Amino acid sequence: MQSKLLYLLGMLFCVFMAQSSYAQNNTSIKGQVTSADEKSGFPGVVIKLKGTSVITRTDVNGKYQIAAPANGVLTFNYIGYDSVSVPVNGRREINVKMQSKDNKLDEVVVIGYGTQKKSDLTGSLSQVKAKDINSYPATNALQALAGRATGVQVLQNTGAPGGGVSVRIRGTNSIQGSNEPLYVIDGFPIAGSNPSVINNSDIESMEILKDASATAIYGSRGANGVVLITTKKGKAGQNQVSFETSYGIQTLRKKMDLMNAQEYATFYNEQAANDKLAPYFIADQIAGMGKGFDIQDLAFRKAPLKTISFGLSGGSDKTQFAIAGSIFGQDGIIKGSSYDRYSINSNVNHEISKKFSVNLSTTITRIKSEAQNSSGGNRGGSLISAIISAPPTLNPYNDDGSYRGISTSFPYVLSNPLNYINEQSNSTTSNRILSNGAIVYKPIPELSIKISGGVENADDRNDAYTTLKFINSKGSANVSATQSTSLLSENTISYNKTFNQKHSVSAVAGFTYQDFLNTSLSGSGNGYISDISETFDLGSATTPGIPGTSYVKSSLLSYLGRLNYAYDSKYLATVSFRADGSSKYSEGNKWGYFPSAALAWRISNEDFLKESTIISDMKLRLGWGYTGSQAINPYATLNQLLSNKTVFGDALFTSYAPGTVLPGNLKWETTEQKNIGIDVGILTNKIYLTADYYIKNTRDLLNTVQLPSSMGFTTTIQNVGEVSNKGLELALNVKPFSGNFSWDINTNISFNRNKVVKLYGGQDILGGAFNVSAVNDYANILREGQPIGIFYGYVENGYDDKGKIKYKDLNNDGVISTADKTYIGNPNPDFTYGFNSTMSYKNFEFTFFLQGSQGNDIFNISAINNTVDYGYGLNMLRDVYLNHWTPTKTDAKYPVISNSTSATASNRFVENGAYLRLKNIQLAYNLPVQHLNISWAKRLQIYVSAQNILTFTKYSGWDPEINSRGGANSTAQGFDYYSYPNAKTYNVGIRAGF
Repeated sequence: MQSKLLYLLGMLFCVFMAQSSYAQNNTSIKGQVTSADEKSGFPGVVIKLKGTSVITRTDVNGKYQIAAPANGVLTFNYIGYDSVSVPVNGRREINVKMQSKDNKLDEVVVIGYGTQKKSDLTGSLSQVKAKDINSYPATNALQALAGRATGVQVLQNTGAPGGGVSVRIRGTNSIQGSNEPLYVIDGFPIAGSNPSVINNSDIESMEILKDASATAIYGSRGANGVVLITTKKGKAGQNQVSFETSYGIQTLRKKMDLMNAQEYATFYNEQAANDKLAPYFIADQIAGMGKGFDIQDLAFRKAPLKTISFGLSGGSDKTQFAIAGSIFGQDGIIKGSSYDRYSINSNVNHEISKKFSVNLSTTITRIKSEAQNSSGGNRGGSLISAIISAPPTLNPYNDDGSYRGISTSFPYVLSNPLNYINEQSNSTTSNRILSNGAIVYKPIPELSIKISGGVENADDRNDAYTTLKFINSKGSANVSATQSTSLLSENTISYNKTFNQKHSVSAVAGFTYQDFLNTSLSGSGNGYISDISETFDLGSATTPGIPGTSYVKSSLLSYLGRLNYAYDSKYLATVSFRADGSSKYSEGNKWGYFPSAALAWRISNEDFLKESTIISDMKLRLGWGYTGSQAINPYATLNQLLSNKTVFGDALFTSYAPGTVLPGNLKWETTEQKNIGIDVGILTNKIYLTADYYIKNTRDLLNTVQLPSSMGFTTTIQNVGEVSNKGLELALNVKPFSGNFSWDINTNISFNRNKVVKLYGGQDILGGAFNVSAVNDYANILREGQPIGIFYGYVENGYDDKGKIKYKDLNNDGVISTADKTYIGNPNPDFTYGFNSTMSYKNFEFTFFLQGSQGNDIFNISAINNTVDYGYGLNMLRDVYLNHWTPTKTDAKYPVISNSTSATASNRFVENGAYLRLKNIQLAYNLPVQHLNISWAKRLQIYVSAQNILTFTKYSGWDPEINSRGGANSTAQGFDYYSYPNAKTYNVGIRAGF
């Protein structure tokens, strides 16, 4: 017993002496770790004394302190950055600069129902990161995708504040259904096609899933691609505060070059002479007119754009959090238009124990918008139309300050544009909540069971009012309220395991349920004695409108599974399957099945390339799969009864009768896609090329079909056809310089060719008609063998001897008829492209981003009224005044100025829509906060930027980047129909981290 006690005391003495010796031989070392990317203190870096368990982390300013012997070695580690080993060599201060890995293949990207290393991807995926998403102020994060992701075409439907965009990934698939991708925010597939609930500064990254092997896991909603939006999360040991604010001024990019007062009066006197009428203006009047009034100067303005965001993030090993608030305020360049968004986003993840964890993501947003976006109109009958068409000879105000009735001043049909701006209001208030929570159970490290649920709710109210001051108005009010709710339940189990350091397996399986409920209520009234109550007292209207309500509900039940296998990081395989059951479809067709498979070969990991000094990475990818589209309304397969009012005798009764649409036995639209791709890294990935070629065929297209009137139904919906898309995508990332001067270049180009392969009975599907009086026709068509939405009309053949437009008799039957219509333009671009360059020298950073489209045409409906619609007092482009037909100028661009001049939907109105745009340019300065001893700041950047300041195009309209008839369900692209023009913007801002 005594010997054991002596032995124990001896051991304790040895330990004490060893610790004393360690303490005496170690010295305290301090220093700072900075990031070469951010040029500031780098928090959360792990510093370890090599060969021991001694460890510490850098604080929020990147500073650290550790005890180490003079001959020790310190290692510095952080995910995504090259590890650094530094011998102490007796020093007491060691500062380290960490470089991000040139090889980005170890980065983790988000995929459907999970994450994956870039190096293990088998499908086609593009990623846009936070820096690019938030590079300039924008109402919609989707605008950041334009020119930055291959295979993605972003079409601006309108330049109005908060205006929608249309996104097409690898072309248009559906005739009747949505062509928008599915948007998934933090794992929640949102119901709408516009993720405006999220503020740009809250987004960490957007991953765009393009080929079927990547999107098939989303089954019936994956045919148009999937955009995964991930918001910012907190990181353990990295408590930080972020702040950003900017202020910008927006201006009209260009004014339309219209006739001034003298030119206008001379022009219409010529029209009167040609039509054998008395002149409208005498010579003395014309001489005293001068330039007159340009309504563009009164309607458009310089408008502010303001942003501010504030975020807190961080946490411990157990709990991580991120919370951010933001305000986005944009006044439109047309008076009376605006868009204001207030949002709060929070993410919390908590580890209850080693086996249980919970997480919750919530976004609350309030949007207030004021619209002045007519988009359409005829002969000055809408705001944009009236701005262009208003006579420059007339002051829009009378001497007493009231609005001048332009239509009563001359025998014209114009409206005063200031009526729309000042005496009509159209406001929408939206409250939106998106919340998604989950419980995760890990019985063993390799196995994870996740039970999650979420809700998306949107409450919108629209108030539209026309005052008594509006010319010939007695006051009118319209109110509508809609509520949309979606509930989601997802239950998945995932397994990840590596066997024998060679075989890696990753699998996920589960089932999901999501339902969608939409309700609405509307009311209206006409005839008010006062404007004081506007839309808040519909009962005071002389003539109340009939209220309207609606109720639409659908649900989707799904089973899914995916298996990823990798052998020795060289041979990769992915297999997935999803079964979707939708309440929308007929009995027997409610379920759709969507398999996919992909293979990849990491050639660079083979022995014959491992030692290559040129090829640093090379991977060949092959993918195949089926995806679907829910292209019908929830009740399209049901025989619905519609209510009506019927008179019997002297009484009014409510009746129900079948609708005019015959319900059909419908099945899914199905898209099969094949993809081959290659990724090549050269010179340690300083040059990195990604190329993809795809073939995408969509069959069983759903569309409305006309029925004989004898059936009692006018139309039905049937599976009628097939569409094909083929394309090539190329993306190149080059880093020619690094160090004090660094340069990062990202460029891409995308080619897509689509074709209508088959339609019901080979019958054409005509595009929507437009009526601008001078031309009442349709201008696009879906026809077998042709691209989707190709422009269709007449081909001009000069002028006759009276200056009237002639058209080509293409079928040589001696008359001009619809049989002479042909293809006159194509709205689908040959290719789209983007080029982003970021150069930095010491603390300065210079960025510019070019984006463009080539080979696409625009059908300029706006030009019809304002170039060939004579005799109604519309102002015209100055070019019409200078270049119209006269007996001495028979080769003019425009026909004779006469009320009898007629026009049709012809190639005259089809213009080259190609453009190259300097989308963004920015100069930033990163203050050297560490050298300035600004201890409270981690990063402080001041920048100036500008958007849309240079556009190279031959298009005559306000802006080539326009798509008036765009929308989720639209196959009509490339129309400009009096759209709200895009603005150019100049910004100054501050980005800070603490």
